[in-house]
Amino acid sequence: MSKPKQTQTMKPATAAQKLDVFLPATPREFQERLVSRDELDELQRNPPEWLVELRRDGPHPRNVVAARLRVSNSGLARGGVTEALTTAQIAELNANPPEWLIRERESFAEVKREQRRLAER
Repeated sequence: MSKPKQTQTMKPATAAQKLDVFLPATPREFQERLVSRDELDELQRNPPEWLVELRRDGPHPRNVVAARLRVSNSGLARGGVTEALTTAQIAELNANPPEWLIRERESFAEVKREQRRLAER
């Protein structure tokens, strides 16, 4: 006889990472309990209002901020960005990029070009 299938669970931080949201901005009940794989799948298929708002307005985790600014996570750190940013703050940086952001974008683009060149070999 086979054992009944156990439900996989994950810590809230892991679930937040998979959902691309900033854990401290999620509701307390999300932060304080384990999330099952089925619950995560359901959140991805039918996101509740809080998840829709977080994804739209932020605050966003570092990987999302970096992607929206078209720089690396390290570039954010070099630019002094240590906190989560909202969509409005990201839009402001994109509209009026400071010198560090321009420099980091150029560096990031060069790294991506080099990666493509090496992949084509």
